[in-house]
Amino acid sequence: MITLFKRYLLPCALSLAVVFSQVASAADKPAFKICWSIYAGWMPWDFAQRSGIVKKWADKYGIDIQFVQVNDYIESVNQYTSGGFDGCTMTNMDALTIPAVGGVDSTALIVGDYSNGNDGILLKGQGDIRSLKGQPVNLVELSVSHYLLARALAKNGMSEKDIKVVNTADADLVAAFSTPEVKSIVTWNPLLAAAKQQPDSHEIFSSAQIPGEILDLLVVNSDRLKAHPELGKALTGAWYETLGAISGDGAAAIAARTMMGQASGTDLAGFDQQLAATFLFKDPRQALEFVQGKNLLATMQSVAEFSFKHGLLGNGAPGADVVGISAPAGAWGNAANIKLRFTDTFVKLAAAGQL
Repeated sequence: MITLFKRYLLPCALSLAVVFSQVASAADKPAFKICWSIYAGWMPWDFAQRSGIVKKWADKYGIDIQFVQVNDYIESVNQYTSGGFDGCTMTNMDALTIPAVGGVDSTALIVGDYSNGNDGILLKGQGDIRSLKGQPVNLVELSVSHYLLARALAKNGMSEKDIKVVNTADADLVAAFSTPEVKSIVTWNPLLAAAKQQPDSHEIFSSAQIPGEILDLLVVNSDRLKAHPELGKALTGAWYETLGAISGDGAAAIAARTMMGQASGTDLAGFDQQLAATFLFKDPRQALEFVQGKNLLATMQSVAEFSFKHGLLGNGAPGADVVGISAPAGAWGNAANIKLRFTDTFVKLAAAGQL
């Protein structure tokens, strides 16, 4: 009887102990949720999760990371701001005007790219920016499209007083542009590419003319990042491995971009076209130079001033500098209320091959 116990019951008890130990270990592992939405510059995160790259880096640092797609972009940023997620993909303007203004201390962990033609202004018939004077322009009001229009007008000696903004949902913009009444729109890819197919239309300004101003970021909660720097290391390592995997003309890279194109509603050619208008910081040394540069704070000041002018910094905001913004080159705005931070800590490690 003792022999039978040793042979059968004792191994079972040991197996159960191992299982319980593994369950306890999994329960103790720090877990993080990151939300994202469909856009050329953020599709690599989807591939990173599907391919196992995210899991590989999360396992390396003893954590769990889950990327969750949210179909509505602004809703994803709102859910992050309300505490539903530890991080989120968003633009620099929205990082300032939604979580930072909402009091959520946020860190731009990864500056992935800037729009280099992915956003544009289209006009039917002959003309240029000055042809918009006195005319209605359809766009998603208070979005980066609105910012792009304001910058285009300023570069041509005009202001928003010279035109009439017509707020139009992004889902309706392409259809609106196909009607005789709508002569000009401002939008982003893939809507921009679809609208360009409209006969007798041409692009009169694009984000390529304001390089480095419309940034695509991965933003994480600063408190979570401070408590868990391993999150920053894992996400940064996964990001640059992914960019390497999807770049070039190799079969694996083409298959990856094909998958990302299909997941975003287009094909390989369409997705490559969008990537061509997206300046990806494929080398961490490029990103490091950009984040450490003084132009970043100048851009954020411009974004803050636009946001203040349009009431995006909250009711009763005394000025554009109500929210403080920090970066490796210094800080801008209210030093006592820094809520948006650009960090070079983790990209520096990536650039040095120390992740």
